[in-house]
Amino acid sequence: MLAALGCENKSAQPDPKVATSDPSSASNPATKATSPKLDKLSRAEFNRLAPELALPLFWAEDANKDGALDPSELAVYWGLDHSATLATYVAKEGVAPAFTPKMLETYERLVKQKEEGGKNDDARRAAVKKELVQGRVTLVATDLSKVDPAERRFVAGIIKASELIEDLYAKQQAVTALAAKVPADDLASKTLFFRGQGPKCEAPLTQNDPACGALLPADMPKTKLSGLYPADLLASNPKFCDELQKKKDKALLDPFTAVVKGEKGALAAKPFHEVWPAEVQAIAKELEGAAQALGGREPALKEYLLAAAKAFGDDNWWPADEAWAKMDAKNSKYYLRIAPDEVYDEPCSTKALYHVSFGLINQGSLKWQQKLDPLKTEMENALAALAGKPYTARAVSFKLPDFVDIALNAGDSRKAFGATIGQSLPNFGPVANEGRGRTVAMTNFYTDPDSIATAKEQGESLFCKDAMAKWSSEQEPQIMSTVLHEAAHNLGPAHQYKANGKIDREAFGGPLASTLEELKAQTAALYFTEWLTEKKEITREQADRAHVRDVFWAFGHISRGMYGENNHPKNYSQLAAIQLGWLVKDGSVSWKADEMAANGKDKGCFSLDLAKMPAAIKSLMTEVAQIKGQGNKARAEVLIKAYVGAPGEKKPLHDVITERFTRAPKASFVYSVKLD
Repeated sequence: MLAALGCENKSAQPDPKVATSDPSSASNPATKATSPKLDKLSRAEFNRLAPELALPLFWAEDANKDGALDPSELAVYWGLDHSATLATYVAKEGVAPAFTPKMLETYERLVKQKEEGGKNDDARRAAVKKELVQGRVTLVATDLSKVDPAERRFVAGIIKASELIEDLYAKQQAVTALAAKVPADDLASKTLFFRGQGPKCEAPLTQNDPACGALLPADMPKTKLSGLYPADLLASNPKFCDELQKKKDKALLDPFTAVVKGEKGALAAKPFHEVWPAEVQAIAKELEGAAQALGGREPALKEYLLAAAKAFGDDNWWPADEAWAKMDAKNSKYYLRIAPDEVYDEPCSTKALYHVSFGLINQGSLKWQQKLDPLKTEMENALAALAGKPYTARAVSFKLPDFVDIALNAGDSRKAFGATIGQSLPNFGPVANEGRGRTVAMTNFYTDPDSIATAKEQGESLFCKDAMAKWSSEQEPQIMSTVLHEAAHNLGPAHQYKANGKIDREAFGGPLASTLEELKAQTAALYFTEWLTEKKEITREQADRAHVRDVFWAFGHISRGMYGENNHPKNYSQLAAIQLGWLVKDGSVSWKADEMAANGKDKGCFSLDLAKMPAAIKSLMTEVAQIKGQGNKARAEVLIKAYVGAPGEKKPLHDVITERFTRAPKASFVYSVKLD
C-alpha cells in the first residue's frame, strides 16, 4: 500500500472532480431562499472555521474571484453530519441557486466564531483547535448525477454500506462508546472525533500534547484501544502482541478473527461474523441490494458484490478475492473494494480492518500497463538477484496498477490526514500468495490547486536550489513512483514468503514486518526508476524528477514522527527515515547547514547529488531484499536503531523537517458524491 469501460450508458460519463455535493434529501428545510453577498470571510477562513463548528461545509473555489461565497461554490461533504445535504443550505429561486435562511444563519455563526471563538477555551479545547488547524479540509467531489438510474441506485447502496463500515470499524477500534462522551457543546471535538475516527490527536504539533483530545481528561483512554483483543490483557501486558505471535495456536493470528477469552480464560480465535453478526449482515444486505440494482449491467462488479456479501457472512474471503481480482479497466468503469484488508492501524498489526474504497476507473493506467507488463518477470528476477539465497525468483502474474479516481473512502481507508495513493490487495490467501492480486494507484488525490501550491512551498523550504531545479508539480513522477511501489509488493520476498519456515510476521513481528514490506516497496520504486532508465524506458530527466519527489515524500512522512500512541511504530515514517538516513550516508543527499533554501528564507537545506543516487539506491535495495529474504530480524533492527531511533530519541534533521513541513496544514480529505 502507499494508498472497464463496458458501461451501457456511454454518453453519460461521470466526472470525478466536480466540486459539488449530494443533495440526497428530497425535502428542503428552507422557507425562502435569498443570496446576499457573503464576503466577511475569506475562503481560507471559511474552510478553517467550519470544522470548529462541526459544519460539513466547504467553499470549493472562488470561481469568479470576487472574494464572496456564492451558492454555486458551496459543497456539503459526507460523514460528519448525515442529516446535512446541499438542499439544507442552497435552494433554487427561479433558475438560479440561492442561499437558504439556514445558510445565512450559519454564515453569521462562522463570522462570530472568527471574532469571538476561543476566548474562553480551556487548555483542552485550545489544543483541539490547534489539532484541527493542522489539517486543511480538502474536498474530493464526484458527480454521478448523469449515470443510469440503476447505477445511481447501486451507488446509493455503496454509500449506505460505507456508513455501516464506519460503524463496524469503530467497533474494531473500540471507540464506539467513546463517541457519546464528546461534550455536547464542544463542536470542534466532534469534528476531531469524526476526522480521526477516535478521540486522540494525530497532528504533529499536538499528537504528544496531554491536553489534546476530543474527550474530557477523565474520559480519555489511558491504554491501547482495540476491539480485537481482550482489553485487560492488552492494557496490562506490554508484550501481549509479541507473546501472541509465539503461541502454538496459529488460529489466533488469523486476520479475520478477534482474540477472545474462553470459559477458562484460554485465548481463542472468534471469526468476525460471530463477533459482530448483526453488523456484517446489514452490510451484506446493502451489497446484495446494490448488486440487484445493477440488473444486467456491470457483470464483473455484480459478481464481486455478491461474493463480498457472502464473505461478510462467513469470513471466507477467498472467493470474493477471486471475483475482485477479475475486475479491471476493461470490464468495469467502477472501482470498489469493501473488505477487511490492512493491518497497520491495530496494536498487533495482525488483524484485518474493515474499509471501503470506491471510485471510477481512470483509463490513464493503460500506458503504464503496456510499458511494464512485458517486464514483470525481469523485475522479479532483478529483485531475486539482489536478495540472494535462500530466496529464489518465482513466476509472477499480478496485474499492474489500475488508475482510480476515488469517490469515497470509509473505515480504515479514511485517514485524519492524507490518503493512500496506492494499494496492492489482497494481503492474504491464494490470490495474494500466487501473485494474482490487483494493484491500484489513486490518481485524484493532491491534484487540487491548494495541495499543489502547498507542496511546492514545502519543497522550497527544505531543498537547496540545485534540488529544487528538478522539482516538478506534474503528476507523472508521483504516478510512476506509485505504480512501481505497488508493483513491488508483488515482487521479491513479500508477506507470505517463508524464510526458515516463517512468514514475515512470524519472523519479524507484526509492526516491523509491515515497516519492512513498505520499505521494500518504496525502495523498489526508486530502484526500478533507475532500472527503467537503463532500459531506456524513461529518460534520465524523468528519473531525476521522480527522485526529487520521492525524497520530498520521505520528508512528509518524517514530519509525522516515528511513533504513534503507546509507541506503536509508524511504518511509513520509519521507512522514510531509513531511506533518508541511508541516502545521506552514501552521499547522494546532504545537509548544507550554511546554504539558504530555495525559498531564500530558511538557512540550511538538503542538496541532492543525483549522480550518486543510483548506487545508493541499489545498495539500500540489496540490504532490504536480503533482510526480508533471510528473515533476518537482527539486521533489520540495526536499520531501526541507526536511522529511526527509540521512542523519544531526538534526530536533529528530523526536527528541522518537521518544523518546516508543519508550517502548512496537511490535507484532510473529505468526500461528496452527487447523485441527482
